[in-house]
Amino acid sequence: MHNLSLFSLKNRALIALVTVVVAVFGGLAFTSLKQELIPSIEVPQLAVLTAHPGASVEVVASDVTTPVEKALQTVPGLLGTTSTSSTGMSVVLAEFEFGTETAKVEQKMNQALGRISSFLPENVDPSVLAISLDDFPVIQVAVSSDDPGSLAGRLADVVVPELERLDGVAAASIVGAPGPRISVTPRFEDMAENGVSAQQVATVLAQNGVLVPAGTIDDDGSSMAVQVGQRLSSVEDVATIPVGAVTLEDVADVEMTTDPTTSYSLVDGKEALTLSVTKLPDANTVEVSHAVRDALPGLEEMVAGATFSVLVDQAPFIEESINSLASEGLLGLVMAVIVILAFLRSGRATLVTAVSIPVSLLVAFVGMQAAGYTLNILSLGGLTIAIGRIVDDSIVVIENVERHMRYGKTRRATIVDAVREVAGAITASTVTTVAVFLPIALVGGMAGVLFRPFAFTVAIAMGASLLVALTIVPVLAYWILKWKGHGTSEDETTAADDLSDTAEATGLIQRSYGRLLTWVLSHRWVTVGIAVVVLVGTGALTPLMKTSFLGDMSQNSLGITQAVAPGTALDDQLEQAREVDEALRAVDGVELVAATIGSTESSALLSGGNESISWSLTTDADGDQARIQEDVRAAITAIVPEEDVTISQLAGMGMSSDVEIAVRGAEAADVAAATETIAEAMRPLDEVEQVATSLTTARPTVSVVLDRALLAQMGTSEAQVSQAIAGMITPQQIGAVTIDGSSVSVYLTPTDPPASVDAIRDLAIDPSGVTVDDVAEVKVEDGPVAITTSNGVRNQLVTVTPLTDDLGQTASVVGDTLDTIDLPDGVTAEIGGVTAEQNEAFSQLGLAMLVAILIVYVVMVATFRSLLHPFLLLVSIPFAATGAVLLQVATGVALGVPSLIGVLMLIGIVVTNAIVLIDLVKQYRDRGVPMTEALHRGSVHRVQPILMTAFATILALAPMAIGITGHGGFISQPLAIVVIGGLFSSTLMTLLVLPALYHLVESIGSRGATRTQDV
Repeated sequence: MHNLSLFSLKNRALIALVTVVVAVFGGLAFTSLKQELIPSIEVPQLAVLTAHPGASVEVVASDVTTPVEKALQTVPGLLGTTSTSSTGMSVVLAEFEFGTETAKVEQKMNQALGRISSFLPENVDPSVLAISLDDFPVIQVAVSSDDPGSLAGRLADVVVPELERLDGVAAASIVGAPGPRISVTPRFEDMAENGVSAQQVATVLAQNGVLVPAGTIDDDGSSMAVQVGQRLSSVEDVATIPVGAVTLEDVADVEMTTDPTTSYSLVDGKEALTLSVTKLPDANTVEVSHAVRDALPGLEEMVAGATFSVLVDQAPFIEESINSLASEGLLGLVMAVIVILAFLRSGRATLVTAVSIPVSLLVAFVGMQAAGYTLNILSLGGLTIAIGRIVDDSIVVIENVERHMRYGKTRRATIVDAVREVAGAITASTVTTVAVFLPIALVGGMAGVLFRPFAFTVAIAMGASLLVALTIVPVLAYWILKWKGHGTSEDETTAADDLSDTAEATGLIQRSYGRLLTWVLSHRWVTVGIAVVVLVGTGALTPLMKTSFLGDMSQNSLGITQAVAPGTALDDQLEQAREVDEALRAVDGVELVAATIGSTESSALLSGGNESISWSLTTDADGDQARIQEDVRAAITAIVPEEDVTISQLAGMGMSSDVEIAVRGAEAADVAAATETIAEAMRPLDEVEQVATSLTTARPTVSVVLDRALLAQMGTSEAQVSQAIAGMITPQQIGAVTIDGSSVSVYLTPTDPPASVDAIRDLAIDPSGVTVDDVAEVKVEDGPVAITTSNGVRNQLVTVTPLTDDLGQTASVVGDTLDTIDLPDGVTAEIGGVTAEQNEAFSQLGLAMLVAILIVYVVMVATFRSLLHPFLLLVSIPFAATGAVLLQVATGVALGVPSLIGVLMLIGIVVTNAIVLIDLVKQYRDRGVPMTEALHRGSVHRVQPILMTAFATILALAPMAIGITGHGGFISQPLAIVVIGGLFSSTLMTLLVLPALYHLVESIGSRGATRTQDV
């Protein structure tokens, strides 16, 4: 590799030009990178949503959910399904492996559902929804008005088109606005007078407005298609359809109305609609958000009397996180440069060394642009972490160049010889650091998807730093360093044999370390014994570490779910919400309160059909989030029973930090009883803050049981009477028309729908006056609010919220408690959710670490051409755990996936110093220097670059470990803490324990003799 430096010195102008070009391209790449919070993730889950208006829970489960689940079993790659059947709605979640192409799976699912369409109830159409982070709104805006009746229309006509014209906007939709429908309400007196039956009105659309293809004809050489009929395109077209001898409007009221209100939205106590804006897949989240915000003042003027309030905006947190990481990275860069200056005591040498940082980062930006990665908290976190490491190679080169200046050689010979001496070592150390990220490809699940961009950016930056150290740094050293040599000929290659030179470095660090090393080499067994004791102590401290999955994002937002009694009327829910809203807005630190009351498509997907009020609170970003959360809990539980309230704050990547227990069994009653037993056992635990279950109280259901025998005597059937009763209670869809390019459903609306159970009994089912009560038993029964299944088996969830951030401890206590509970026969309970994700990620990262160690060993065997020496260097890895564990325990930061990524980095980092040291010792021994002297001289010569690289990395990471800015630290802080602690302890091991261990092992094999070949 030293030939690169020789080439660079011969082509200095070319190297300078290439450096400028790299800087230009890197700058362009940086400015064009998209800014996101996290990498784009395709969640391997797809949902099948099916509406069956008016159907009870049991009917939805048997007629919709079960057929859909069976149909999905034919989809390749399906891991399992989870379903929820609630009144009028079926939700089936299909889960696949991470990395599955959701577009192909979605197509397969649609094909499977198409094959069962004829077996589903009439007018029931399942829709497949792919869950992707790109589909989540970039920004949501609440719009309230003094004229709410016309607000939806004005937004649709004026605001939505303006928003969708903005660059990067995929769609703007109005949430909470009831859709249009054409209502046909029969007038029975007019129908009787004109001899029109209810059946004629119900089938009127099926017989009119039909467009039928009639083939083709050839006329004068032209082939033309023939179509017969004309579609209905307006309310007037529907109203003037002939029904017998009259038109539909003669016997029924035909008018354009809106769908029944099924939900309300409140923003700071005012009813509002929500504008939801999504972006194109290739668009920049921050740019789209800014464009929408810039457009809002003008839009507000265009909609008179409307008030626009931003509910959710991804951009500020993204910008804060990225800017914070960038600030911490710059602080780290400055501190690394200060360390270099303090050790080298030369502004020129510091400048040459520091150049490697920006050049390596610019190369990384080019690599990110080429690979299609975005600038997010993970990729930027990787670059920030790498800042302390990418300067290491240049430090070793410059320090060695300065040492060689004392040998009286020419400038070129000095640089070439100095680089030759360390080229192999820095190449091996950098390759090992990069190679440890290869096993990331083996890590599956969300952890693998999230951290691959992190690994890629670090690897590119590290590779670039090696090239900079071998090309640009020698050229800059040639130009900038103050020459101290005595040679005059540029062709001179060697003026002194530096390896056989016996002159010791005379610096304070070298002298102090030399004396300490002399004692270590004289007390080798004592040194190794102390090291073993330290390792044992580290093992004893391990149980004191807290564990988590991804940590806490510390966003200034809270989510609240308020359960309501099943069957509570929507208006009554609205009144409850207004009371709670007033209390929440009075809490100090709460800036915005938004509520969703009733059922929407998204609430059905998220809540599983359970009746609840969802709250979203925006809090003061600079406030004490823990205190605000406690004040919010106190305020809401003063009004609502505590068991009906669940408060959550986003954990890492928006994931819940709760421990979930899945309870499964064949019998619903047994599952419910087991669920309640488990919940009661968890509530007294000290580690638990709150416990919630998916159980709800029974929902009252009106059951109409028809007398089949009596109906047969009357000449009718159960199906006919059931359909007639349904039509008198609930509007029935009888068709659809296309108006202005949009499909509008047409409903046959009952004239006077019953408002009570007695009114249902009094409904007349035929012209003779026979009522429902005459042919059926009408009674009120308690039925389930929802039926949930997992792979076809009944299941319920117990959700346990930890009191602290120690997810592992809470999961352990929950697991121990669960083992003591006697469950009914046929019922099982297992811990899942984020705990299962954590366990899977930990096990996969553990495997990745073992593979990384093997890769590092192979690289070092290739470098040293020995099986023994690399094995000795691997001993530094467990000593890295000592500092990492100590610092994790001392700071109280939980061990999570970011920490384990830091451990993976440590595997590559900690052996680099050992490689640099042992490589020089090996060179001395190959020249015939006795082992003890070789160890002493090599270690003393390498102590300064080893300490420089270690302290530069440690201080570069210090701002992130401290969390100076406080934003985006849930990824970078634990990672930085692990690297700092591990690097500190492994450096001490490299400088003290490794020489002693090397001497002991080599003495066993060679009895301390000098050698001329590898042992």
